[in-house]
Amino acid sequence: MKVKMMQVGPIGTNCYFLIDADSGVMAIIDPGDEPELIQQAVEESGAEVKYLLLTHGHYDHTTAVPALHRVYPGAEAYIHRADADGVGSRIFPLSGEMEGLKFYDEGDSLPLGGLTIHVMHTPGHSPGSVVLRVEDVLFCGDTLFAGSMGRTDLPGGSEEQIMESLRRLGALEGNFHVLPGHMGASDLDQERKHNPYLRMAMG
Repeated sequence: MKVKMMQVGPIGTNCYFLIDADSGVMAIIDPGDEPELIQQAVEESGAEVKYLLLTHGHYDHTTAVPALHRVYPGAEAYIHRADADGVGSRIFPLSGEMEGLKFYDEGDSLPLGGLTIHVMHTPGHSPGSVVLRVEDVLFCGDTLFAGSMGRTDLPGGSEEQIMESLRRLGALEGNFHVLPGHMGASDLDQERKHNPYLRMAMG
């Protein structure tokens, strides 16, 4: 398993490239902007794009999806249904912009070569936020940050829900690499010890 990251867009969203090296297939996670740069990175990797995966529907994580789907029409684009219903909204801009959008939810899994991508529904930052777990890696979107958590004051946000989502993440067995939607990476043990929001959620 290989994971590469590049920051895209005006607020530096972390776009991740999850690659199964044995099969040469890739999932692009949160392609938030600058589709030409993302396409260039894909070509340099030599991998085949199988999925466009979204941790939630905010524009800074989804803007490049329609353009990338035109370039890679065989790639399946997934989002939680709760974050794809806001037609015409700047917050949830995918609805009505592309055909064939697929939906995943709690407990679903997607095969990527020899890897399995597990879906956890983690609402709070948005109603349809998810965390994607692959082996010992958590792609957290804007649910969990290094030392912080996602904001809950946007439409559909809920402090009560995000605290429950954080509690579930903190209760996972073992340590995991934490790859958030913004800023730097961390690991779950570090966050359990030092993240005040995660510590509060775990009680």
